[in-house]
Amino acid sequence: MNVPLLDLKAQYAAIREEIRPALDRVVESQFFILGPEVEALESEIAAYAGVRHAIGVSSGTDGLLVALMALGIKPGDEVVTTPFSFFATAGVIARLGAVPVFADIDPATFNIDPALLGRAITPRTRAILPVHLFGQCADMDPILAAARARGIPVVEDACQSIGAEYKGRKAGSLGDLGVFSFFPSKNLGGFGDGGMVVTNDPALSERIRLLRQHGSAKTYHHKLVGGNFRLDALQAAVLRVKLKHLDGWSAARRANAARYSELLAGTGLLDRSAVQVPVREKSGDPNHHIFNQYTLRARKRDGLQAFLKAAGIGTAVYYPVPLHLQECFAGLGNKAGDFPEAEKAAAEVLSLPVYPELAREQMDHVVRKIDEFYGERKA
Repeated sequence: MNVPLLDLKAQYAAIREEIRPALDRVVESQFFILGPEVEALESEIAAYAGVRHAIGVSSGTDGLLVALMALGIKPGDEVVTTPFSFFATAGVIARLGAVPVFADIDPATFNIDPALLGRAITPRTRAILPVHLFGQCADMDPILAAARARGIPVVEDACQSIGAEYKGRKAGSLGDLGVFSFFPSKNLGGFGDGGMVVTNDPALSERIRLLRQHGSAKTYHHKLVGGNFRLDALQAAVLRVKLKHLDGWSAARRANAARYSELLAGTGLLDRSAVQVPVREKSGDPNHHIFNQYTLRARKRDGLQAFLKAAGIGTAVYYPVPLHLQECFAGLGNKAGDFPEAEKAAAEVLSLPVYPELAREQMDHVVRKIDEFYGERKA
C-alpha cells in the first residue's frame, strides 16, 4: 500500500470545479499583481485571524523579512528566537545584518521554552520571534509578558499554524505582527509561493504595504527602501477558494492525529518508549492544534524512516540540523550541547502523513509497519 507524505492531487480533485473559474476570472481580468483579488483575500484573512489588517506578500519568508524591516531591525540588533524551526526563521534575521539569539525549546511541544527566554534577552534585543511549530501555538502569555516588560515587539512566525488557537485567540493575532505562509504543503496552501502579514497596528500595516512595493505608495516615488514582496492575484484567487475549506481540512487533520495516537497507544509502543506521540490539548482546552505535521519522537529514527520508505510510506524529518549548528551560522559561536532539547529533537523527530484525505486503511498500514519495525527488534 502506498501512503504519500502529502497528496495534493486528492485535495485538488475535490475542489477543481471551484478553482478553475477562480483562475479564469483572474486571467480574463489580466490583473495579475495585487489588485482586487489580493485585497479581497486580505480582508478575508484579517476576518479569519481576528485582526484589523492583513497584507499579502510573496512568501512566508518574505513576510518574516518585511515584518522585521517594518520594526526597523538593523545590523547588530539581536532577535531572540528558537533553534528548532525552518531555516527562514533565523535566516531573515541574518539577512538584515541582525543577530539570531536562541532560546531552547520545550521538549513536549517543540516550541520555544518561555522559561528560558529571559536569559536570552539582552540590552541589544530588539524583537522576539516565537514559532508556532507544526501547527501548535507557542506558550504566548509568558512570552508576551517578558516582551512587554522590556518594551520589545513580538513577531509570530505562524507560517505553519493558520487557524491554530491559543486560549481562544487565533495564531497571528497575539503579537505585534504575525506571518502566515501559503506554501503548497501548508494547511492553506497556494499553487506556488505566497504569504500574509497580519497586525492590529495601522502604522505597521501601512509601513509593510510600502515596503512590499519598493517603499512606494505613488509610482516611481519611494519613501523607503523596500523590496518586491507582492502577492500575485492568481495565488490570491486560489487561496480565497481554499480558505472556505480550511477549517474542515484542519478538523480532518486533527481527527487523523487523534486516530494515530490512539492506534499507536494500542500497540504498546508508547509504554516501551519506542515512540512518543505529539502533545494535544485536552477536551475543552482553549488551545487548538491544527497539525500541519504529525510529528513523533522515535527511537532509532533513521532506521524507522528507511523501513517505512521501503514499505511505500512517506515521512519527513523536520528538522535534522538545529539552526545553531547550521554551517552558515558558525560565526555566532554556538556549539553542540548549547541547546540540548533542540538537538535531541533533531535526532528523534519523524513526521507521518496526516493530510485530510488520508484513508483509515492507510493509517492502519502506517501504524502496523511502525509496530513491525520495533517488533522485529524486541528479541
